[in-house]
Amino acid sequence: MTTYKKSGVDIKLADKFTEFLEKKSKAIGGFAGLLPIEETGNQYSLVASTDGVGTKLKLAFLLDKHHTIGIDLVAMCVNDLLCCGARPMIFLDYYATGRLDLARSKKIIEGIMEGCRQGESVLLGGETAEMPGFYQPGEYDLAGFSVGIVKKSRILDGRKIRPGDVLIGLKSTGFHSNGFSLIRKVLGDKKLLKKYAARLLTPTKIYVKDINKLRAALRGQKQELLALAHITGAGIPGNLPRVLPKKAGAVVYKNSWKTPAIMRELQRLGSIPEAEMWDSFNMGIGMIAVVRKEAAKTALKALQGSVVIGEVVKGRNEVTIK
Repeated sequence: MTTYKKSGVDIKLADKFTEFLEKKSKAIGGFAGLLPIEETGNQYSLVASTDGVGTKLKLAFLLDKHHTIGIDLVAMCVNDLLCCGARPMIFLDYYATGRLDLARSKKIIEGIMEGCRQGESVLLGGETAEMPGFYQPGEYDLAGFSVGIVKKSRILDGRKIRPGDVLIGLKSTGFHSNGFSLIRKVLGDKKLLKKYAARLLTPTKIYVKDINKLRAALRGQKQELLALAHITGAGIPGNLPRVLPKKAGAVVYKNSWKTPAIMRELQRLGSIPEAEMWDSFNMGIGMIAVVRKEAAKTALKALQGSVVIGEVVKGRNEVTIK
């Protein structure tokens, strides 16, 4: 039996550290940080998020394929901004390596630029650091920083959510950029890694255009978007509660969509328990939108391929997978 903790990642410990940070900074929100702009009478807030690609980079190194990893970088940041209701505006990157390889570096930056195009953001700048002796030959690290803006009246915080509201699932493109320490633990043999690596390197879906369509469609029907949850590390059980009120829970019906075949293949190869799969991977849903029941039809029409995956119920900020 293989678990995320055995692969070296302790999600519960990371959650405790996040709780500590949230207590120390009032600006930290559910998925990104919000800072009111005093010059506008606090009618607007700047929203910022930072993230990396994690050990998915190891697969890029293994296959020597670097043209999509930048899309992952942008996606992990801008998708978090969306969950606060923000419109992404600018992006900055940090790229560090032992020795600069010009051809490889161009591919990485071109990927970041493509991610910015999909995420409707301007690549405003960044930092390239050569650190001889710090990274293994052929390896590098990436971090991204996304900044957006949101009008106070359009901030998404989940406060309006109530039992009976509907969960709309937006499909993922695969594992996105989470759970790769566990994936590499299962596919430890290099031959296995190479067999699956091309499918595993599919870039993270950027949901900016989808959410723009959703909000426009809902406004057209005088309906509203109540919340968005970006399904990253800790899966649906760990991320959906971040937007739910304390006295509300959610039921997710796992048979309402099909889990990607590659995830079930990995589960079989690693004898991963079902609960561990849900706590480690997105299971095919990369973003969840919460809307009123009467708005579900509008949302499904606006979001091609989306499905109703569950509902909000009375509870204690927990998610039940049925």
